[in-house]
Amino acid sequence: MSGGTGTGRYTYAASGVDIDAGERAVELMRAAVARTNRPEVVGGLGGFAGLFALDTTRYRRPLLASSTDGVGTKIALARALDRHDTVGIDLVAMVVDDLVACGAEPLFLQDYVACGRVVPERIAAIVTGIAAGCTQAGAALVGGETAEHGDLMGPDDYDLAATAVGVVEADAVLGPERVRAGDAVVAMASSGFHSNGYSLVRRVVAGAGLDLAAVPAGLDRPLGEVLLEPTRIYARDCLTLVERFGVDGVHALAHVTGGGLAGNTARVVPEGLAAVLDRGTWTLPAAVALVEEHGVPRAESERAFNCGVGMVAVVAPAVADDVVAALGERGVPAWVAGTVEERSGGTAARLVGRYR
Repeated sequence: MSGGTGTGRYTYAASGVDIDAGERAVELMRAAVARTNRPEVVGGLGGFAGLFALDTTRYRRPLLASSTDGVGTKIALARALDRHDTVGIDLVAMVVDDLVACGAEPLFLQDYVACGRVVPERIAAIVTGIAAGCTQAGAALVGGETAEHGDLMGPDDYDLAATAVGVVEADAVLGPERVRAGDAVVAMASSGFHSNGYSLVRRVVAGAGLDLAAVPAGLDRPLGEVLLEPTRIYARDCLTLVERFGVDGVHALAHVTGGGLAGNTARVVPEGLAAVLDRGTWTLPAAVALVEEHGVPRAESERAFNCGVGMVAVVAPAVADDVVAALGERGVPAWVAGTVEERSGGTAARLVGRYR
């Protein structure tokens, strides 16, 4: 019969879980998390659940939208460069820009950090990046979890995931039901590879022996910095478009992630129509051209990478130029990249022409 008087040979810390380090990480990130607060947030960091007081008087018929995602193998690049303050921005972008694709305003986000060993400064850098992304998106970071899994992961390994919740009026949901023949397709420039295709990118870097610290021809800074560039967060920019032009002007939004530009644009095009995108309206990013030079076929790069377009808006033709101008005013390079046409067969979205 045990009375709790063991020899003390076993401790949680010796088993690979350092509670003290976890608590120090929370203290290091506390100020950054607090800066993401919205008026609707109830309570603070450290509770068992995040509380958010949705003001239902603002809406006629609110629908809650949710999205969950991770960063993927871009984290391996962050580890190789020992820089951990940007992948949190990538994490936020992956979830909030999916949310806004249906017209939803991101309200709050919760993160999950799994690691082999809690290094407080590293965890704080990651979560500070998450907080920065939430600030860009206008979402509150209402909580999260850091889990130390020494038996499952190496001491410097970690992975990230997050779930975000947003809200949209039921009669203002964007999507293929609103898309019509003759609509214009407005492309919004990406900031780089964003958070997709890094298994392929890293294979090319390793196979070609590329130096992450070097500046290859066509790039203006070290390759590692280019590849680690955080994902552009479009949420507020897209919401501004909807507010300004309404759902009669903005019909659909497509977040360009895995599957490439054509694959994701096809998701917002209804049966019987096709989005035809002209490559000649933009220049293929130099970093994509670099990996193509080292063995990635064009067809594969257009499936794996965004190729310079991170978000697409399908809009009424009458407002297309104004949409481009509005995005430019917000610092988002944008252009009319194509149109929606009738189709009797084939794919719902395709690329034509040659890059500039």
